[in-house]
Amino acid sequence: MPRLWTAALLLAPLLACADEEKDQIVTDRPDFVESSNVVGRGRFQIETSFALDRNKADGVKQRTYYSPTLLRFGLSDTVEARIETDGRMRLVTDEAGKRVTQNGYGDVSLGVKWHVADEEGARPSLGVLAHVDLDSGSPAFRAAGRGGSLRLAAEWELPGDLGLGVMPGIAWQHDDQGERYAGGIFGLVLGKEWSERLRTFVEYSAPRIARGRHGGSVTTFDIGGGYLLTDMVQIDTALSRGLNKNTPDWSWTVGLSIKF
Repeated sequence: MPRLWTAALLLAPLLACADEEKDQIVTDRPDFVESSNVVGRGRFQIETSFALDRNKADGVKQRTYYSPTLLRFGLSDTVEARIETDGRMRLVTDEAGKRVTQNGYGDVSLGVKWHVADEEGARPSLGVLAHVDLDSGSPAFRAAGRGGSLRLAAEWELPGDLGLGVMPGIAWQHDDQGERYAGGIFGLVLGKEWSERLRTFVEYSAPRIARGRHGGSVTTFDIGGGYLLTDMVQIDTALSRGLNKNTPDWSWTVGLSIKF
């Protein structure tokens, strides 16, 4: 993980010099539905955050602290490379008067995003994302095997400064027993731009759609927003409510994104 940050810091000024074009940052956070757009040729963008999950079930309380981070590198005007991780993680479990704390790093995911088409008429702006999930994290947070996903991001601009985003997808993962399975992904978000700087959203997300024997589906209702400090710097926050027993009761995040 330290090597990942070192590489990002070394690459940032080089990529910034490659393209002095002044545009406005568009992020893939804090909502679950990804943007259909890419960062642009020669550009680098970091989207990092602090996140907290809280859950209580069968007398067991759990809190997970982590630092989701996404690095985006512009390969062309329509394609970007991506490195994503939950970063540094800390899981605190309280059960029967005993507390157990586990620390480590999350897995790393490598991917690409292709901006397929701009919005035109009834056709939405379209992007395709393909990721490979590596079982590379610390033992306490490592997946049972390598996985991957393929997602389609579609976005429409609506009257009244509203925007609609939809993201269906499919994922290949391993459950807790190590059995490989294919599951679904889905997200639906409605956003509102209140000014050139401020936007908010409401969202339904299903990061995992799976049968019960594979751990079941994970679904949330999310609200949040982002604010542009400058054209290249965004701060954001979001709150999520779990909609079933497989999902943490509450999740909260606050983030910072910078485009170079």
